[in-house]
Amino acid sequence: MIKIDRRASAIRRSLCAGDDDCQMIKDTDIVSEPSLTPQDDPAGTTASTLAAIGLRIRDVRQARNMTLQALADACGLSASMLSLVERGRASPSIGSLIVIASALGVQMSDFIVDQAVDDEKLVVTSSEQRVIETAAHVIRRLIKEDRARGISIAINEYAPHTGATEKPITHDGFEYGFVLEGKLTVEVDGLLHVVEGGDLISYSSRRPHRIWNHGKEQVRTLWINLQRD
Repeated sequence: MIKIDRRASAIRRSLCAGDDDCQMIKDTDIVSEPSLTPQDDPAGTTASTLAAIGLRIRDVRQARNMTLQALADACGLSASMLSLVERGRASPSIGSLIVIASALGVQMSDFIVDQAVDDEKLVVTSSEQRVIETAAHVIRRLIKEDRARGISIAINEYAPHTGATEKPITHDGFEYGFVLEGKLTVEVDGLLHVVEGGDLISYSSRRPHRIWNHGKEQVRTLWINLQRD
């Protein structure tokens, strides 16, 4: 079961100054469509930054196996507006980023990175790799996240009798999973596949899928996610 961070609601309420001045935070208040034109932003810097922030939000949300609707409920935003943010089609304000970050259990700064430095870096040391623990006690070490090319590479560790999600999920992209050690059960389209050490499984992320460790030993995998099918 996904545990939603209720601090987001408190933070959302705290953004109001007082009874007279308080305005309920709405989608239109904290998220607006980008207004820069190519002439204003010839290098596409703003669009690239928005895309990077959106992908980071989606990566963290998916790592926690939260649906858009679950995050929307925690943030007080609509799922459709969050979808625009994740796709880089809407510009989130500082206030909205704070609320989203709190709901996901991370810092707002985790969404804001130097895109060029991050993507073009030749060596990513272990200390620079972000580690996320999901509510289901699955540890995800993000080895490399190349947003320009739409690819992320991670090491996932599943404790015994734990899984990524209780119910099958779908999202955009394509996945390649290589089992380093242990035995992983992957459900795709309702069919169960047992993937052992040295085996690889691949599938479109649009197909309903669920990942679980039913065994008594830890499972470690190398997982590659492509943002596009």
